[in-house]
Amino acid sequence: MYRRATSGVRSASTTLTRLSSSSPLSKIASNPAASASAPSASVLNQTSRSRSFSSALRSFRVCSASTRWSHGGSWRSPASLRAQARVSAPLMDRLERRYASMASEHAYKDILTSLPKPGGGEYGKYYSLPALNDPRIDKLPYSVRILLESAIRNCDNYQVTKNDVEKILDWENTSTKQVEIAFKPARVILQDFTGVPALVDLASMRDAVKNLGSDPNKINPLVPVDLVVDHSVQVDFARSEDAAQKNMELEFKRNKERFAFLKWGSTAFQNMLVVPPGSGIVHQVNLEYLGRVVFNSGGFLYPDSVVGTDSHTTMIDGLGVAGWGVGGIEAEAAMLGQPMSMVLPGVVGFKLDGKLKEGVTATDLVLTVTQILRKHGVVGKFVEFYGEGMSELSLADRATIANMSPEYGATMGFFPVDHVTLEYLKLTGRSDETVSMIESYLRANNMFVDYNEPQQERSYTSYLQLDLGHVEPCISGPKRPHDRVPLKDMKADWHACLDNPVGFKGFAVPKEKQGEVVKFSYDGQPAEINHGSVVIAAITSCTNTSNPSVMIGAALVAKKAYDLGLKVKPWVKTSLAPGSRVVEKYLDRSGLREDLNKQGFQIVGYGCTTCIGNSGDLDKSVAAAIEGTDIIPAAVLSGNRNFEGRVHPQTRANYLASPPLVVAYALAGTVDIDFETEPLGTGKDGKNVFLRDIWPSNEEVAKVVQYSVLPSMFKSSYETITQGNPLWNELSAPGSTLYSWDSNSTYIHEPPYFKNMTADPPGPREVKDAYCLLNFGDSVTTDHISPAGNIQKTSPAAKFLMDRGVSQTDFNSYGSRRGNDEVMARGTFANIRLVNKLLKGEVGPKTVHVPTGEKLSVFDAASRYMNAGQDTVILAGAEYGSGSSRDWAAKGPLLLGVKAVIAKSFERIHRSNLAGMGIIPLCFKAGEDADTLGLTGHERYTVHLPTKVSDIKPGQDVTVTTDTGKSFVCTLRFDTEVELAYYDHGGILPYVIRSLSAK
Repeated sequence: MYRRATSGVRSASTTLTRLSSSSPLSKIASNPAASASAPSASVLNQTSRSRSFSSALRSFRVCSASTRWSHGGSWRSPASLRAQARVSAPLMDRLERRYASMASEHAYKDILTSLPKPGGGEYGKYYSLPALNDPRIDKLPYSVRILLESAIRNCDNYQVTKNDVEKILDWENTSTKQVEIAFKPARVILQDFTGVPALVDLASMRDAVKNLGSDPNKINPLVPVDLVVDHSVQVDFARSEDAAQKNMELEFKRNKERFAFLKWGSTAFQNMLVVPPGSGIVHQVNLEYLGRVVFNSGGFLYPDSVVGTDSHTTMIDGLGVAGWGVGGIEAEAAMLGQPMSMVLPGVVGFKLDGKLKEGVTATDLVLTVTQILRKHGVVGKFVEFYGEGMSELSLADRATIANMSPEYGATMGFFPVDHVTLEYLKLTGRSDETVSMIESYLRANNMFVDYNEPQQERSYTSYLQLDLGHVEPCISGPKRPHDRVPLKDMKADWHACLDNPVGFKGFAVPKEKQGEVVKFSYDGQPAEINHGSVVIAAITSCTNTSNPSVMIGAALVAKKAYDLGLKVKPWVKTSLAPGSRVVEKYLDRSGLREDLNKQGFQIVGYGCTTCIGNSGDLDKSVAAAIEGTDIIPAAVLSGNRNFEGRVHPQTRANYLASPPLVVAYALAGTVDIDFETEPLGTGKDGKNVFLRDIWPSNEEVAKVVQYSVLPSMFKSSYETITQGNPLWNELSAPGSTLYSWDSNSTYIHEPPYFKNMTADPPGPREVKDAYCLLNFGDSVTTDHISPAGNIQKTSPAAKFLMDRGVSQTDFNSYGSRRGNDEVMARGTFANIRLVNKLLKGEVGPKTVHVPTGEKLSVFDAASRYMNAGQDTVILAGAEYGSGSSRDWAAKGPLLLGVKAVIAKSFERIHRSNLAGMGIIPLCFKAGEDADTLGLTGHERYTVHLPTKVSDIKPGQDVTVTTDTGKSFVCTLRFDTEVELAYYDHGGILPYVIRSLSAK
């Protein structure tokens, strides 16, 4: 989403100055206990100008020691489970000296207001938006009001200025002008795939700070950080009662070293909570437990907001918490107290009317919304939902829509807090007192929507509207989440995909081969597969397993089918991976879990599985039947991602569907079916069984949900969440401040980013006579760029591991080895479906070494260029870097020597990550790309940037020339002055290190 010093706004140089040793903010940054979202020290004397500084300092100690938020009862809150931050006496003395003269200088001290409790007393103090008496606030979208409150609360005229506040207040005018603001989230959330490299970076940053002669303890989270270990479990075992336990045991065996490192981090870094494996998916845990909605930090109230190192962090938007995904690089800086530099976004108002029809699920709705918004164009924008139809959507339905914000391209899909939100908070075990505090605060600060009252019209950048009654059952695929297919058209669409040329909707299977059948033996019984045969059917992912209505719906479909005599074919790899332990509890209470088991959908673990490629191997007989043929088998999953090569290397067609439809397609055994006219199979009475015969009514589902889903289930599941399990508790971890790197480790390795780092920034780097490493078309995703999924036995990463004595059975996944830069660099651009124009149609993880014309792996080619001292660039089409917010999609190219990426357009997070790593993002001018300019990728490229960062402006035109005489102009996509400051320092993390090390 998304200042020159002479105009009174931040420049790159002044930004750094504010973080130098002379800046009071640098002293806050050196405090491992201070929260960037708790009231700043300048807030402390607002309740009384005569209040002594010592009293204010006591309040500061209370507020910054730990964010306190009580669920009520005996259920312990996330904050109470977090280790209490420690503040040294010398540090407090230094803070006292620094702030003695600032304690009453907060720019908005006059609007600090008390929030009374209904029965007397007060909940605490808060910055009152109504007290500004500014009529512009009433027309602001609710999502923008959260940005406004944060800017006011954190306004210190150093990192956050009054100018930032004014820009947000004037949102109607400024949001169309790409203006920059500073934003400080209340907290940061991580999962283990992205959390391990973040901790590796923090650990190596401590070493760097120490080497620069400063205190390594300055590298410490300043806001609450929650890390949920959920991405490491794989579906190695399925269709058995002990599958979950076996998968967890194997998970710990594979990841013992990673998990021990995470356990070290949970004690070495203060203000950090690590949720052990087997607890659930990070986004569902966030929704059901970690989300505060409103913080009460030592008697100071403010809205919850969060950034996370997973693009589906947006799921929390369904709870009225402003949250979105960022790269690991940005998240690390936010942890360390850096404000996020962002362009004030436009907000698309999406009005919902009517009611979903009988038989239509929340998944059908979200796939419809995704297609609408993708077509409208919402990249870099907030989407805010409103309208009478909101009352028809449960909180889980809202979270399902919010979850898929990355799939429709928005930064957020936001649902303001209303009565539905409050009821969900009670359902999930939050105490009545906490819910009362949340409602009181949000009402008082004009952040609560009461649909029983007349609605004041708000301003939006653009408007959309959907009648929920027009939504119909659908799925999405076979290669992208926004390629929605109405269920009634699926058979025709499938055959069109077989006919179409190779592409997002095509496989180019000759007509004479479309009826091909491969026969094989499965467990001694005859079996066969053909085009469209379902070989994976997975109820998985954060998107849908958080929603009781679709989970109960799936169980009812399984039950009705079994009762009529239908069973899933044994060679279909079926699995159920709930997003939290609560799902197991309500399936047990409903009595339907056994029905899922009978169809092969036994629980395989509690984490993110098939949706991220952790689907495990197919049965050897099935894999052998597919191998060496042109058969296109299918996977059907209740996930949010189906990019090519992601789910499983052998499933070339992958469809997203609701959990009930996952069961239905598993029963049918193929996606080549018209559910209206063709039966799923023959029942035990010899009659055909159609989907309509086993599909439960909305009322039937609602009754089971009401009976089965209880607050006590959430309380009992989460009150022991940090106690782990015997496997986790047995892990030993060092207790040192600095991490002892093991050079022989193939999981955790000290990265090279900060080695030999000096106190002075290196400045802009010349990109001259660079070779083209890769030449791409449109929609290259982070799945293509970043190492993901299985490590292929012929890959450079596999050779690296085997050279170090690691057998193929112990390769694990790329995701599990994200803490080792040597493995990850070799896995960058290693996707088996990579389409590189330099290879002239050949698909695979290779490229051409231009000087010699040799065809090499991308890593080997990049190594040759680097060894010869030659720069490289990447050419790309539109939507470069779409998909998951993977920091390795930027780190990997950096380690391969890439200096610039020239693309038609970038996905928001990936562009930011490239900037954060010091790689230059450039955009072709409108109407131009590599093809129209006649670029083949065999040229050498020189990027004509000024040699001084002070001479570079965000978004300026940059000329690129080639050795063949071609010249063209690009737009520099460093979008803010702060990003230019990062570039000057070689990236955001070196910038932070120098800032915190300054004396």
